[in-house]
Amino acid sequence: MKFTIFGATGFIGAAQLRYLRAQGHEVLTPGREETADARFLAGTDFGHAIYAIGLTADFRRKPIETLRAHTGVLAELLALGKFSSFTYLSSTRVYGCEGGPTHEEAPLTLSPAEPDHLYNASKIAGESLVLALDRPDYRVVRLSNVYGADFTSENFLTSVLRQAVRGRIRLHTSLASEKDYIALSDVVDTLPAIALAGRHRLYNLAAGENVSHGEICDRLTRLCQADIRVDEGAPIVRCPPIDISRLGAEFDFRPASLLTDMTRLVALSRAELETA
Repeated sequence: MKFTIFGATGFIGAAQLRYLRAQGHEVLTPGREETADARFLAGTDFGHAIYAIGLTADFRRKPIETLRAHTGVLAELLALGKFSSFTYLSSTRVYGCEGGPTHEEAPLTLSPAEPDHLYNASKIAGESLVLALDRPDYRVVRLSNVYGADFTSENFLTSVLRQAVRGRIRLHTSLASEKDYIALSDVVDTLPAIALAGRHRLYNLAAGENVSHGEICDRLTRLCQADIRVDEGAPIVRCPPIDISRLGAEFDFRPASLLTDMTRLVALSRAELETA
C-alpha cells in the first residue's frame, strides 16, 4: 500500500516513516522543493497522505513560518494533489487551558491579540480547510504532547529529562501544573489505522489523563537523584484532560503511561548525553 509523509524529517514524520516501511508499505517522502513544484504535485498519486509538517516550541520566534507550515503548504497540496486519504496532524493545544470540554465537537476560542494563540489559530485554519472539503477520507487528528527519543526538542518533557540526567532541574511553572502526554509508539501505530478505516473526520489522539509536573519530577528524583528548583511565584498551568472516548470506542485504543515509560526515557537521555 502507498503512503506519503509530508514532513518526514521531523520527530513524528521520521518515526512514522520507519514504522510504515517496517510494515512493508511503499512510502513517499517529498521534500521542500517537491512540495513547491506544482507539476510534481499535480502529477503524483500520493496514496494515503499524512501531513506532519509543522512547528512546535519555536512557533513564537517564527510566526510567518508557522502559518506557512500549518496552512500555506497545506492549501497547495489539497488544491493540486491526488490522495486516497489525507490525514492532517493538528494539536490538542487548540482546546486551550481554560478547562472547557475537550471532545472533538467542542467549540474553540481564540484571542488574536494573544501571541501564543497564533499556533492555535494556524492549526484551526488548517483543520477548517481539510474539513471543508467534501471528502470523508480527509481527516484531522489532534495530538497531545508526544514523547519519545526527541533529544533536540525544546518542549517541557525533553528539557526536564536533559536537566535530570545532569542532576539539577529548574522549573518555571508550578509542580501542580499538568498536561496530557502520548507515546510516539502509540501515535505511529494509530495514525495509519485512522487513515485507512476511520469512521469520523476528527479525532483526539492522547492518553486521556493528565500527568503533573510534580509526578514527573518525583519519578525523576528517584531515577536520577536530581535536585529540583521551582521559580518563586511559578504559575500553575493546567490543561484540561483530553476526551479520547471516540478513539477508544472505534479502535479499542489503550495508550501507554508516561510514568511507566520514565525509566526507559531516562536511559535514552543518559545514552544521548554520553555520546554528545
